[in-house]
Amino acid sequence: MHLRQPIVSVLGHVDHGKTTFLDRVRGTTVVDREAGKITQHIGATEVPVDALKNACVELGCDVKFSLPGLLFIDTPGHHSFVTLRSRGGSLADLAVLIVDIREGFKPQTLESLEILKKEQTPFVVGANKIDRIPGWNSIDRPFINNFQEQSKSAQDRLTEKLYEMIGTLYDHGFSGDRYDNIQDFSKNIAIVPMSALTGEGVEDILMTLIGLAQTFLKGQLEVQDCPAEGTILEVKEVLGLGTTFDTIIHKGIIKRDDRLVIGTLEAPLQTRVKSLLKPKPLDEIRDPKERFDDVELVTAAAGIKIVTPDVEGVMAGAPIRVVGDQDIDDVLKKVKKESESTIELDDDGLIIQADAIGSLEGLAAELKDEEIPISKANIGDVSQKDIVEAATLSDPLQKVILAFNVDVLPEAKEELTEYDVNIFKNNVVYQLVDEYKEWREKKRRELQEELRDKVVHPGKIRILEDKVFRISKPAIVGVRVLAGRIEPEHNLLRRDGRVVGTIKSIRSGERSLDGAKQGEEVAIAISGVTVGRQIGPNEDLYIDIPEGDARKLRDIELTYDENRILEEVREIKQKKTPFWGM
Repeated sequence: MHLRQPIVSVLGHVDHGKTTFLDRVRGTTVVDREAGKITQHIGATEVPVDALKNACVELGCDVKFSLPGLLFIDTPGHHSFVTLRSRGGSLADLAVLIVDIREGFKPQTLESLEILKKEQTPFVVGANKIDRIPGWNSIDRPFINNFQEQSKSAQDRLTEKLYEMIGTLYDHGFSGDRYDNIQDFSKNIAIVPMSALTGEGVEDILMTLIGLAQTFLKGQLEVQDCPAEGTILEVKEVLGLGTTFDTIIHKGIIKRDDRLVIGTLEAPLQTRVKSLLKPKPLDEIRDPKERFDDVELVTAAAGIKIVTPDVEGVMAGAPIRVVGDQDIDDVLKKVKKESESTIELDDDGLIIQADAIGSLEGLAAELKDEEIPISKANIGDVSQKDIVEAATLSDPLQKVILAFNVDVLPEAKEELTEYDVNIFKNNVVYQLVDEYKEWREKKRRELQEELRDKVVHPGKIRILEDKVFRISKPAIVGVRVLAGRIEPEHNLLRRDGRVVGTIKSIRSGERSLDGAKQGEEVAIAISGVTVGRQIGPNEDLYIDIPEGDARKLRDIELTYDENRILEEVREIKQKKTPFWGM
């Protein structure tokens, strides 16, 4: 019986050390090249059995290895990438859940727990950053060998933090303990204290994973002599090769010249394998330090680079299947179903662009949480057509394109000068959404002010009893603004529905004003009235609102008092015109 290497998904909260952990395993610095040092795509690293045997020697353990190694998948950590992580989880046989021991389980970590529970994936908790525990002397050696050399106070601090993590696991339906205290790994989740920065505890995690795999997964790891199935991680241009597909093969065998079906946003693509390129062991498929090996055949599980003559429409996150002797129509149907997007679209909403289907779904999930609608979702750079489509949207707050990890094409930049469309670009999803939300609030306030300036606003005044300065031509009286605001050239309305006079000017002492607000007392000049005939002291008057403006006010954020005054004016008007303002 031949066993394949288990696929291990590395999950956790943003910035808790997932990629740094893998950097320590493979001796690279991929984390420093990630946008914001946050992993935005799935990567793959193969750890061969010889490296695992060396770790075993460090620990002084006696393990008989039946597995050829481990294949790690490094997944984005922020919760908006739940769809990407689910893809990683569904591929994974095992998982490492990296948790900052100081911060504990964050919402994104708890979300990862739910994914692992749903997928029923065995996992180990890496309690990372123990080097930050006060008094702890962290060095590159197994945790179990280093623990006894720590001070009693440092040991106690560590134990206290571990108990908090054990409690959180219990609250979510898991029994957990420090890995060296566990007798039955089928009933308890192993927690391995570690430091990705110094390397302490990394060997402990590797050995725990091997133990779990060899104990519980043998039946699932038998190599199947069948056509390969996999997932495309990234589509990229490589000098001398053209467009290539970084791919995880999780089942079966793939060979040079095999017939392939690959998912796209449209109909599945049919093509053939031109080359199979495999990274060196302990190297990383996205950014290898050494050249790939050109191989004839690859058996699952493996991370490989595939070169094909046809690439049109292929996207990251898409399924890939070798046809073999299967019925081509059945394969096409399966791939088409797997390629269908889960993004909900509305007639009105933003346009979103991303470099991969997983990224696009992650961005869409983040926007859904914020109740921000999406009208269109695309893979690839922002084009001229995208600008034109965004410009046709009716809501100015939605004439927006959110571009995740893609460029704006030159012709699209030129088109921007002709249309009132905003593009937001970022390589970190939640920052991209935050930038849009901040702009939206600012834009909404600007639009509100513009709209306020174009419509007559609700207002109510009371003529003060001892403040009649002239009775006519024009009448000049002192008033208190009871609610809303008043401005020159606004007509005044009595309770009986009669329009009486127009405000010609507003003064406070010697100063002329362009308006007055609730609570202010000012003198106003009113044309077309005589005090004692049409109006009188202690009388309340309303600003006369044109019916069209009353309808527009429904789109303006009014205060409670302004809404109350608008309703009073509507009641007055509807005595003569029943459906006024409706």
